[in-house]
Amino acid sequence: MTSIDPPATNDAPPVDIATMRASVAQVLPPEVTPTDRATLETLTDTLRRGIQLLIPEVERAAAKQPADDIPRYVALACVREARGKLDARPLLMPSDAAPYVRKLGRSLLALCDHYIALTGVRVCVVCDQSIRPGESTQPYDQGSQSGGSAVSGRIHEGCVNAVRLR
Repeated sequence: MTSIDPPATNDAPPVDIATMRASVAQVLPPEVTPTDRATLETLTDTLRRGIQLLIPEVERAAAKQPADDIPRYVALACVREARGKLDARPLLMPSDAAPYVRKLGRSLLALCDHYIALTGVRVCVVCDQSIRPGESTQPYDQGSQSGGSAVSGRIHEGCVNAVRLR
């Protein structure tokens, strides 16, 4: 007798954003990028697979938006740029491997952000795990001291102690 897998629930994202972001965290910021060639090759392959997985997901989500929707337009521009980085895989000199893997990391992060924005998946800004309907959360809004980018969204109740709330 064969077992039948239960159908996927709609409240779980079909892609693992947290794992993708964790992979990117191994190469960004530049100070954390490994220098060992074998590690860089493994990370390059991991990030390329993440980009290849997310491109069609972002395209599907964008297709559901109106043609004149600005987030749709920006997400599709990001997809084109990510495809270009995949297609232009150069023969790397040892000194080129780290900058290339960081470029892939930035593209993957951007695709993750567009995926979240277009699908409406709610993700905890602290742990990058999805927030399921009915879960206890708190608002989180932290502006940059330099006046640059800000992080805002919701966080799980259990993640409250992981950050200092204002």
